[in-house]
Amino acid sequence: MSAKPLHVTVSAHAESPTRLAVSVRDFGFIVDEPPSFGGSDAGPNPVEYLLASLAGCMNVVIHMIARERGVEVRSLHLTVSGDLDPSRLMGQPTENRSGFESIELIADIDADASPADLDEILRLSEQRCPVSDNLGAKTPIAIRLAAAAD
Repeated sequence: MSAKPLHVTVSAHAESPTRLAVSVRDFGFIVDEPPSFGGSDAGPNPVEYLLASLAGCMNVVIHMIARERGVEVRSLHLTVSGDLDPSRLMGQPTENRSGFESIELIADIDADASPADLDEILRLSEQRCPVSDNLGAKTPIAIRLAAAAD
């Protein structure tokens, strides 16, 4: 039996060149840049949300898989980091991509399981996490003007 497909929509309105008010379901949040990039630091920037999204998804999936395997997770701390070269973003010539060169997630798990069992939970979590999948695999993105979307 397969799960019912989900359709996810996020709506956003630019409040300034760097500040974006975002709505999803009944939630709202701000995306902004730090002052060093011309923002007012009213919220995390897009790449910080990207890393936070990976952490949020992995939190859910790690707990879900641990529960499926009868493992009690007493505590979980995730650290997600990556390095990116802002040259392409700033319109400077570079061979480097505009996104992260790589992303690392470190999971500090206190659970009633062996290190080998926890490694397997992490391996399965990476496979089953939708955010990890979208970051690790090429996902087609269609970007077009609103008039073209009608």
